[in-house]
Amino acid sequence: MSAPARPAGSYDPAHTTGGGLGGELARLEAQACLSFPEELGVLRQLGLPEHGVLLELGAGPGAVTRRLRTALPALDVVALDIDETLLGHNTAKGAARVVGDAGRLPLRDACVDAVLLRYVLQHLPEPGAALAEVARVLKPGGRVITIEVDNGCWGLAEPVYPELGPIHAALAAAQRGAGGDRTVGRRMTRMLRAAGFDEVALRLFATSSDERPVADFAPHLGPQRLEPLVADGRLPLAALALAADRWRRFQEDPEAWVMLVGFVATGTAARAGGGGPEEGARPKAP
Repeated sequence: MSAPARPAGSYDPAHTTGGGLGGELARLEAQACLSFPEELGVLRQLGLPEHGVLLELGAGPGAVTRRLRTALPALDVVALDIDETLLGHNTAKGAARVVGDAGRLPLRDACVDAVLLRYVLQHLPEPGAALAEVARVLKPGGRVITIEVDNGCWGLAEPVYPELGPIHAALAAAQRGAGGDRTVGRRMTRMLRAAGFDEVALRLFATSSDERPVADFAPHLGPQRLEPLVADGRLPLAALALAADRWRRFQEDPEAWVMLVGFVATGTAARAGGGGPEEGARPKAP
């Protein structure tokens, strides 16, 4: 069976970072390694269940799937992604893998206990449609948790290189032009309320170079994300060279410091109506 057509959106794993798909797989693994411990602490605070069925929407190659299975072994995880090739790299033991579109989930109503969307909403031109589908597949009282960034308050770094501002703006503009939004973090709670979720709340997590080497922040601060923009002519080669030089200087500076901030929003599905499957029933793919 062929994978569904890629919807309009700003994420293309083969053209997100230097090195094509292989480079993106490495970036996603490094990104999860950097911040998952902090994310997991917030997920637990917000009521991520330790039993039942969790739908990881946009699971990709499984960098987070594997960590979820290790941290919460009694939780059944369904890893869903629209990209069949990307999902094929997801080898998390004990996780079910489903190819599907966030806007048309191939799952029956009220069949999962929780849904996690990690860095997914920023890539969707119609995030409300995905959240409506999440509300449909959640059991009454089930929990949705979304993790995102926001360019307006992504974190702090010192030293600051103002000359990189136009380059970072070009990266955000490229994502916006493809239907994405790197300022979605500030709107997540309103999105959840608009989709009908109750008990909406927002929490933050932070990861800094006080706990990790500066080099570990390469997935976010390194120049590799700019290489596709240079390849298709949206940035000059000089911009990539400038970014690479400043990243090198940053790593060599003994006083360099960075802190990244993540946004985590949660809500619960409406309890009225009921009629879902028996507790613990696994969702069925078509």
